[in-house]
Amino acid sequence: MNSRFLRHLQLTLLAMDLMAINLVFFTARFFFQREMLIEAYIEYTYFGVYLTVAWLVVAFSGNVYHERNIFSFELFAGRSTRAFLYFLLMICGFLFFSHFFIISRLFIATIICGIPLLLACNRFLYLAIYHYFKKKDFFSQKVVVLGYNDLSRRLVDYLEEDGVNKEVIGYCEEVENIHELSRYPILGNINGALDVCKRYGATEIYSTIVPEQNPGIYRLIQKADQNCIRFRIVPDIGALVKRQVYIDYLNEIPVMSLRKEPLDDLGNKIKKRLFDIVVSSLVTVFILSWLIPLIGLLIKLESKGPVFFRQQRSGQDNKSFWCLKFRSMKVNDNANTMQATRNDARITKLGQFLRRTSLDEFPQFLNVLMGDMSIVGPRPHMLKHTDDYSKIIDEYMIRQFLKPGITGWAQVNGFRGETRTLDQMKKRVEYDLWYMENWNMWLDIKIMFLTVFNTIKGEENAF
Repeated sequence: MNSRFLRHLQLTLLAMDLMAINLVFFTARFFFQREMLIEAYIEYTYFGVYLTVAWLVVAFSGNVYHERNIFSFELFAGRSTRAFLYFLLMICGFLFFSHFFIISRLFIATIICGIPLLLACNRFLYLAIYHYFKKKDFFSQKVVVLGYNDLSRRLVDYLEEDGVNKEVIGYCEEVENIHELSRYPILGNINGALDVCKRYGATEIYSTIVPEQNPGIYRLIQKADQNCIRFRIVPDIGALVKRQVYIDYLNEIPVMSLRKEPLDDLGNKIKKRLFDIVVSSLVTVFILSWLIPLIGLLIKLESKGPVFFRQQRSGQDNKSFWCLKFRSMKVNDNANTMQATRNDARITKLGQFLRRTSLDEFPQFLNVLMGDMSIVGPRPHMLKHTDDYSKIIDEYMIRQFLKPGITGWAQVNGFRGETRTLDQMKKRVEYDLWYMENWNMWLDIKIMFLTVFNTIKGEENAF
């Protein structure tokens, strides 16, 4: 069964049980503690919340809503009985230590007897509804697969493992093409697929044979539409590309891409750029306007050299740009080739503070305003590192499709600062590519807040 669909069933049952517990509580309170409705309103509210939390604790610790238990009344009864005994102990413990309000015996008896009774009724109702819809094929559609080949076998494996609410009936294939036994029967030939669907009640056809291989597929598609049977074509794209692909359309022309790129959409580009301009403008006006003179004076007082450290780094489409930072090191000849390391002798005392608090990165908001960088994106690397790593990491240059960022998904996941090993750089690239394929505005906002949180908390790699 599809894992997402299973979670929906589990949450539905959990919601029904919590409603039952609260229904018993409010009924018992109304009939047997009516005189205390006003006097002990807060205390009874605490007790009601406690009942809900207590059931959640014992139910999840006892696996009451595990996949094996929610479809069997016998298994549910055993799990729920043990869970309810612990639930009862927690209620008794609460009442023993709570001397601030009076509870009648009838109220307690109603709670103790009413909750398990309603939970059992819940399960009978839940299972009755589930089996009713299951008989109506509400939870799954019967599927016939055209073609018996490597692709169709992989397709059937996927439909079996992930579920996707599909029930495979069998294959349609020319008998002379079959040289081995299959787990599912060969129900007929390809031209007779429609008759097979009618005979077995299948509502979908998955064809691993494209129309170019068999022109009869075109006629079969038309007949399937006329009989309200969904026809899906599964091309063997894996023969062209050994990875997942994405298909988009230019009018009626399908275009295959090797990855999703939300920021390739003009609307998303505009939204991200407007966000960058607004945030960097606010930072420039309200923070950099006084921070630059202050930090600049302190840098000048501590060591000779410029206030800003300017370095050419790799930008979008591998175009270099001048990246700005507050200078945190003594002027040296290795700045453009060597990363900062822990206890680096080149770092000044003020520089240690700037790097630890990430204040040295603040001038990059000016890079954002100029359009060379974004607030969030892959961190820009030195030109030498881009040249070196692009030769040994296959997907390294893909990160250059995006504008580099002041912070990024890799940085908030622990991959900031020095990269001592090749594996660390591979992980950084992996996180950067995930960000590129899953971008949305909320993700950018989340990364910004995580960056601030990690800076306040302190990071091991901030040196």
